[in-house]
Amino acid sequence: MRFCSQCGTELVERIPEGEDRLRSVCPACHFVHYVNPKLVVGCLVEEQGQILLCKRAIEPQRGLWTLPAGFLEIDEGTAEGAVRETWEEARAEVEVTGLHAHLDIPHIGQAYVLFHARFRRPGYGAGPESLEVEMVPLEAIPWEEIAFPVIRLSLELYVEDRRRAQPHVHHGIVRKNAALATPYMHTSYALDAHLALPLRS
Repeated sequence: MRFCSQCGTELVERIPEGEDRLRSVCPACHFVHYVNPKLVVGCLVEEQGQILLCKRAIEPQRGLWTLPAGFLEIDEGTAEGAVRETWEEARAEVEVTGLHAHLDIPHIGQAYVLFHARFRRPGYGAGPESLEVEMVPLEAIPWEEIAFPVIRLSLELYVEDRRRAQPHVHHGIVRKNAALATPYMHTSYALDAHLALPLRS
């Protein structure tokens, strides 16, 4: 942002009184323009050992697979947003059954909240942002064609929980190796400060 949304004056970078970091501040009306992380919400839809994946029809990562997920809207709860995104991207009516993971991505100012979900009604199909939508067995997950490292990490956590027959709620920070510049290369990222809270079966 270059200009104040309140009065139109060009913004300057300064540390406001009582704070400890640079902000975009209007020198005329003194309004502080905060830039805060965005919340992405989505569903891991499960049925008979399969999960719902969407092949992206838009950039970034067009043609690669992901979970149905997207940005939370104003006046929307996280689970509500996850259900909405699943309908928009996969034309699936689902209900949330639990929390799978909250994964922070500080270097791009995002946080992901992913829920377990099941179908409320049978059926799914490609929404406007998807080329294809499929129920995929865990052993057939196209690991090298997953669009985003955070989605791959969340799927790896899910598969490991299933292998151990012990579900968890996961929290962690997705860290990027600064020496590796490729933005979507999975090996450039790792899960740091991982917490796994076991759930009762």
